[in-house]
Amino acid sequence: MRSAQNIPPAPGVQPVAATASGLTDLELTWIEQRLENWLRFGRVAAERIVSRRTRIVSFRPEAVFGFVRWGANDFGTIFSSISVIAAPAPRAPFATHPYVRPGGDILLRVDGWPKVQQVLSAIDAIEADGLDPCETAPDHWRHIGSHIAAGLPFRPYGPERHRAWLQRKAIAP
Repeated sequence: MRSAQNIPPAPGVQPVAATASGLTDLELTWIEQRLENWLRFGRVAAERIVSRRTRIVSFRPEAVFGFVRWGANDFGTIFSSISVIAAPAPRAPFATHPYVRPGGDILLRVDGWPKVQQVLSAIDAIEADGLDPCETAPDHWRHIGSHIAAGLPFRPYGPERHRAWLQRKAIAP
């Protein structure tokens, strides 16, 4: 008989944030016109330069960040994506994601440059209203992702919706 301690976690889900520091690491690589990974928004808790082309930024638990990936070869763009990820809280489950260690709660992920541009426009609109995308309601990121996937327009996120999110968060357990 196997004990519960020997049962492996479900594929793609880890039981506990596994970094020694408790921070979530994001590897950013920039190889001009080949591989460009950049941070669109997020509050960086620590940063480490690995090489001229690579750096690692770290986020505190539950911090939200937006991460853009773009790659090309001699014939043009081969992939582009944007993800909005919440760093996992201690002892919380999380999903794995490329370049994110150990992983996080993936609030939004879209692939393809036209869809990435839609998300970037949504982020710009949030910032134009004087709001911080890091503080935006997680449900709104999920809403954007599901509506883009379905080919539908998504609702804008303004000060009223943000105020409602802050009030809901204040009374949540």
